[in-house]
Amino acid sequence: MKDLIVKDNALINASYNLDLVEQRLVLLAIIEARQTGKGINANDALVIHASSYIENFGVEKHTAYAVLKEASKVLFDRRFTYQSLTDKGNVKTTHSRWVSEISYIDNEASVSLIFSPAVVPLITRLEERFTSYELKQVSQLTSRYATRLYELLIAWRTTGQTPVFEITDFRKQLGIADDEYIRSDNFKRRVLDIAISQINTFTDIKVKSEQHKTGRSISGYSFSFKSKTPAKTLTKHNGEQLELVSELTPKQIQLFSSKLAYSPSFSSKYSKAGESYDDFTDRISNDLMNPTKIKEYASYLSALGFK
Repeated sequence: MKDLIVKDNALINASYNLDLVEQRLVLLAIIEARQTGKGINANDALVIHASSYIENFGVEKHTAYAVLKEASKVLFDRRFTYQSLTDKGNVKTTHSRWVSEISYIDNEASVSLIFSPAVVPLITRLEERFTSYELKQVSQLTSRYATRLYELLIAWRTTGQTPVFEITDFRKQLGIADDEYIRSDNFKRRVLDIAISQINTFTDIKVKSEQHKTGRSISGYSFSFKSKTPAKTLTKHNGEQLELVSELTPKQIQLFSSKLAYSPSFSSKYSKAGESYDDFTDRISNDLMNPTKIKEYASYLSALGFK
């Protein structure tokens, strides 16, 4: 069975602020409900084991234990806001917690949680307006903003084109606080560009953004995207034909960015004068999220053991 995530678009479009681990915990709980046949209700707990987190997101054992334990402390206090219509057609704004109860069991390295009554129907009603996607599409995203943006985008999968997201609402949908990334250039560089880069590298869609202005100020963003088929890159090394995938996992990026930075042949060509080792490694890490750069670095990656 595919690890399918199903959420009501009211929840997709809700304004909330979960960090990356908390988002992943919610997604794993949805999958747990589907795979076990328990379903989701406001009375019965769902149990997420650290082994599931390790398997789906490729993290080390001790890391999974630590982040799940911390997330279980914070998620209880997380809230979200969504809008719906009353029987009389009036807009109703609802504020809710994500969970009504959550526990971490040390000796079992697992989290037990119960979704709040407001969340349950938003996740479980399988209607046409729902957005569905497989967990693997977001499993390699390391930016919480990338995960949120991906969810927002695929709600428009049938058209491949979103409406203009007004900047104030868009920031809330991404979970950005009022005092974060206030300047437009910071928002674009540290939130939007990173999110789009990760989506284009690790998910099943390619996306482009367009900014919209009112006068000289940016008033919103719209997005166009299309599905992609994972590509393969063919190159040559020492006279042999090699086949390299155009995508690296986060663990591969971390490993080979360090290896490349220490490689004399690579650093002599690509390092910059006065650049520290850490800065060089960070720059390589960003490059390895780009299929074009992977192709350019293919012979060096192969020489360092990439298969």
